Amino acid sequence: MDKFLDGLQDKLGPIALKLNANKYLGAVRDGFMGAMSLLILGSLFLLFANLPIPGYADLMANIFGNDWATFFTVPYDVTMNIMTLFVIIGLSRSLAKSNEIDDLGAVLWALIGFLILTPISSFEVNEGMSSFLPMGNFSASGLFLGMLAAMLAVEIMAFVLKKDWRIKLPESVPSNVAKSFDALVPGLFIIVIFMVIRMLFGATSYETAQTFIFQIIQTPLTSIGTSLPATVLVIIIETILFSFGLHGPNIVGGVMQPLWLSTMAENLAAFQAGLDLPNIVTYQFYSNFIKIGGAGGTIGLALLCLFVAKSQQFKTLGKLSIGPSIFNINEPLIFGLPIVLNPVFIIPFIITPLVLTILSYIVMATGIVPPTNGVNVPWTTPPVFSGFLVSGWRGALWQVVEIGLSTAIYFPFFRMEDQKALALEKGQSEEDLYSESVN
Repeated sequence: MDKFLDGLQDKLGPIALKLNANKYLGAVRDGFMGAMSLLILGSLFLLFANLPIPGYADLMANIFGNDWATFFTVPYDVTMNIMTLFVIIGLSRSLAKSNEIDDLGAVLWALIGFLILTPISSFEVNEGMSSFLPMGNFSASGLFLGMLAAMLAVEIMAFVLKKDWRIKLPESVPSNVAKSFDALVPGLFIIVIFMVIRMLFGATSYETAQTFIFQIIQTPLTSIGTSLPATVLVIIIETILFSFGLHGPNIVGGVMQPLWLSTMAENLAAFQAGLDLPNIVTYQFYSNFIKIGGAGGTIGLALLCLFVAKSQQFKTLGKLSIGPSIFNINEPLIFGLPIVLNPVFIIPFIITPLVLTILSYIVMATGIVPPTNGVNVPWTTPPVFSGFLVSGWRGALWQVVEIGLSTAIYFPFFRMEDQKALALEKGQSEEDLYSESVN
């Protein structure tokens, strides 16, 4: 087993490190992480406008008037409904740092590039035409275009600056003024290139780059990437990487998070409109029904350490890990037991989230538990409470069942390691322990 694990680590380790170090995946990850607090708060405000409590809407209308819901929907509109802009800001800033160029200029020109490619709508007012940018273009539907536009704009800017194509001013000019003039030539290249792209798409049946991206890339990629087989594959890769000490969620998240957030936004829009929820696999599905207690669904292992352990080592670890585990933080278990490079615990660490993924998908697909409503509750929200917020009382009840499943799957492996630790604390060798169990 040790030789097999060592060989697997030798093959997967370099690949995982390259993915983790890729500047584009890192920039995507940074973009979403930077916007995450805004997305969480925005979706929570929408939840307050749609609390599934009988009589809640009538009570609020009697107190605040018929337009009471706008108090909650406006924060949603200026966060979730324009999420692409926030992701572009974080992504372009991160990519600018990787290219060692001015991050403020990169953010501004990335936004300009995206806005050039964004469709402009018009309407007639006072016998004239007025133009506007629909808010929907900045929601999840514009996410992939925004990320691609930001990457292209920053790379154009980095290329031009490295070629030293800039307007050079005397050294006496203040540095902040010189920086502004440094961005003129890269900005000209960005505007011209993006305008050419806009005109080229305008000559096709798609008419806009956003329509092309959404129909040809985003929609098929989302449907494939958020299917049950794809989700299972992601969980396998994630847990195998974590088993070798590599942060699997961070590595995989750069690829999958845009897809999960896109389906999350679709569910949230449907939830707001009172329609059927279209997606099962969303960011909430991943963070609240798969990662119960953290990566590997380790909440059951933490409970076993706290209440069942006989060895002092596991008892102490249970007291230290139960608090973080309630908030889905399990590094004390991953590195304290350890799970990393432990042939015994690696098995349930991979199996548990797979079981939770498949069963959660089944109960939601069959209507036993409602799909997640798109409300982006913080990933640190404790189980049961998070289930209630995103899937009602049935979601909370299902999380209780999941905690039981996690405990049952981890138990035989936990018992084996706990007995080993107890034997060592008593001064016995592992051979003595095994011989006693046989007799």
